[in-house]
Amino acid sequence: MNIGLHSTTPITITSPYSQATSSADEAQRDSLGKNNEQESVEKNPQKLSQDELRMVQDLQARDSEVRAHEAAHQAAGGGMTGGASYTYQQGPDGKMYAIGGEVSISTKGSSDPQEALANARVVAAAAMAPANPSPQDYSVASSARVMEMKAQQQIAKERVDEITGRESYTKVADENSQEQEPQESIDIFA
Repeated sequence: MNIGLHSTTPITITSPYSQATSSADEAQRDSLGKNNEQESVEKNPQKLSQDELRMVQDLQARDSEVRAHEAAHQAAGGGMTGGASYTYQQGPDGKMYAIGGEVSISTKGSSDPQEALANARVVAAAAMAPANPSPQDYSVASSARVMEMKAQQQIAKERVDEITGRESYTKVADENSQEQEPQESIDIFA
């Protein structure tokens, strides 16, 4: 089973500069080359407006939050988790910032209910590990709880079968001993 744990509060931050541009401004920017603009912004962050600087700060904060969120999933999931994958957005400074992420967690089906129970508990713990679980995280945790309950039911059934099997054997043995007539003791003298 492969389950995705997400940081699904993506934010879309658009530059006020890009919203206010006219088609003539865009044509002029395109003629200068987008790479030159990105390089100059990266080299001179002082050229960013206050709104753009605020946007960069918001993107940096979101990037940190997303990476911490996915790292929490990975840490709690142990060897069952895969690597994190991120959704990025380019900031006005030309840098890419993670705005969303996902960690997959895989469990192999098991015929051993104890192993299935342990796996379900790891999945639930991994899903709920971040400080602020996403709706997808709650969904994964809920699915893991269902897996956990099924494993517990299987364990209980096996215990009942085991106890019932012992009781049946004991009952049959008792019945057999009662059905037999008492044997008389015979003394043989030579």
